[in-house]
Amino acid sequence: MKTIQAMAAAVTMFAALEAVAQESVVDRWYDALLVADRAALSELLARDATIRLDDLGVTQTKEEFIASMDEWQTAVKGAKIRHRVESEMGDTVAVLACYDFPNNDMTMRETFTTKNGLIVANTQMTIGEDCDGI
Repeated sequence: MKTIQAMAAAVTMFAALEAVAQESVVDRWYDALLVADRAALSELLARDATIRLDDLGVTQTKEEFIASMDEWQTAVKGAKIRHRVESEMGDTVAVLACYDFPNNDMTMRETFTTKNGLIVANTQMTIGEDCDGI
């Protein structure tokens, strides 16, 4: 009986550590995104990662996403990004993110699927034209 309890405790601890690791990846993502840190974003993304921008109907490869940072760097100047984890299921974390730009705000729902500590898929969708509630 004690062996089963110990195994259950170990599984629970492993799941909690995995969730913390996923949240760490998400935190590092937004830190890097805010300053368009291409090197940090590249380190966070798996070689075959995809970034899907639902509002635009666009799916980008890692290389295409990193290349878009030139334009993003101008857009994000003076902005703030706040986020909170909405839910976690397996290797996927759903996040609500407020992009607080100098002239407008928007709330996004973003999902991150990770494998071996790297983002293999990211999906972004606008869900609000302000950041109320975030």
